[in-house]
Amino acid sequence: MSRLTHIDAAGRARMVDVSDKAVTGREATAEGFVRMSPVTLALATSGLGKKGDVRAVAEIAGVMAAKKTSDLIPLCHPLALSKVEVSVEPAEGGMTVTARVRTTGRTGVEMEALTAVSVACLTLYDMLKAAEKGMVIEAVRLLEKSGGASGDWRAE
Repeated sequence: MSRLTHIDAAGRARMVDVSDKAVTGREATAEGFVRMSPVTLALATSGLGKKGDVRAVAEIAGVMAAKKTSDLIPLCHPLALSKVEVSVEPAEGGMTVTARVRTTGRTGVEMEALTAVSVACLTLYDMLKAAEKGMVIEAVRLLEKSGGASGDWRAE
């Protein structure tokens, strides 16, 4: 089993020291899904909801969340992000959210991509809850990451 990088020798939580790591290009892509009824999906894609363009608001919320990840996740480093792209698309049974985040730095952007997806999904729920409270946020996961000492990784 790998050693957990956020736990020191005494078992206490710590922020990882990345000062000796090389500055490299880092990128991560994550996705999530909001399961909803066909009626709610039609409302979401129509642009006629009382709160406005549901997809656009969720995409902007995801971008904002990626930029605030270190404020939300206690041991994440604050990063200068060079790209955050969030896409909300209709799919069979709901809406798929995808986020791609890029930086040049000493640590990866997996948490920023996952945070962007999570908050975009929550925003969809918030904007559509008047139509359907039983929506389900599911399958939030990292799809791929590149850069850094651990190299590239892709979900199966």
